[in-house]
Amino acid sequence: MYNFDEVIDRKNSDCLKYGVLEERWHRTDLLPLWVADMDFRTPDFVIKALRNRLDHEILGYTATHPQWRASIIDWLKKRHNYEVAHREITFIPGIVRGIAFVLQAFTQKDDKVMVFAPVYHPFFIVAGNNKRTVVRHELVLGEDNRYYIDFDKLAQDIKGVKVLILSNPHNPGGRVWTQGELEKIAHICKENGVLVISDEIHADLTLAPHKHIPFATVSDEAREISITFGSPSKAFNTPGIVTSYSIIHNTAIRNEYKAYLQASELDEGNMFAQLVTVTAYTQGAQWLEEVKQYIQDNINFVVSYLEENIPQIKPMVPEASYLIYLNCRDLGISHEQLLDLFIDKAHLALDDGSKFGPEGKGFMRLNVGTPRAILKQALDQLKEAIER
Repeated sequence: MYNFDEVIDRKNSDCLKYGVLEERWHRTDLLPLWVADMDFRTPDFVIKALRNRLDHEILGYTATHPQWRASIIDWLKKRHNYEVAHREITFIPGIVRGIAFVLQAFTQKDDKVMVFAPVYHPFFIVAGNNKRTVVRHELVLGEDNRYYIDFDKLAQDIKGVKVLILSNPHNPGGRVWTQGELEKIAHICKENGVLVISDEIHADLTLAPHKHIPFATVSDEAREISITFGSPSKAFNTPGIVTSYSIIHNTAIRNEYKAYLQASELDEGNMFAQLVTVTAYTQGAQWLEEVKQYIQDNINFVVSYLEENIPQIKPMVPEASYLIYLNCRDLGISHEQLLDLFIDKAHLALDDGSKFGPEGKGFMRLNVGTPRAILKQALDQLKEAIER
């Protein structure tokens, strides 16, 4: 059994969640629950593997780890019933970078790139920075406080789009897209000649009874028009070591993408990235189940706490990952007042919902990948701020 209640002081470790408080919030007295990593120890077997490698004391040029692709293939088959061939896997130095490379390899300046808004903000940032035109297809917020896709509108919005960047599962809403939803996305994109990037970095954190469905598995159409990105970094809390990969089944798309990467030697991993992947995927099943249970218990704690103490805030209960999108619109205050409430009154640093697009006004994103004592402290601070 692993101890996820342990509180570890992350200050002065160059971690992002504390390191940019002054820069982004202009103060350092905030409890940060924003950036999408966890406050739990990286698994002991990962740390042990890294230490064992460092004991060799020569960090020279390194060949591809002999188990790297095999560990990915075995993991995806066992966890998600996703069959992948050795030749279809390519290292990428980070998923957002991988998205940028796709845009550079397959699109031109001013080409249209679609995102489902609200969405993980680097999607539209990287498209805009590469001088592509961002097309925002706004998700529908249902009466059950979950996001849905208006497929009739999608069929219209997608005209002229070259690439769709899909968050599967969705961030920040936590939706696990269904087989039917993914099939419809694939069919509409196939009919319109749209390449789909499926970012599946949160897949391994899908919570029971929900099942992650890899986009490429839902139909022949999906398999032929997609690039899937994955990584163990979210599930095993290793985002500081960039360890990501692409999976491309379509031979022509794969060859073109690999040629782009190879031209700048962007497809070569490093010893630590590949070692982390192999170790996590060959030894991490039990740890992952335990951390997912703790995350689920934290989600349940937040839901109960808000129902009992702050019923005006309605959590969008995630079906995957440790991020909860908080619908704060029933507080009846402006978005600027909402930020003042969380930052200046409650002394909390959460992700501002408008960061994920204007559709996110009135929302805040809370990271519950933290010991429950910290989570309770944060909610108590929010409750007291509202009462004052």
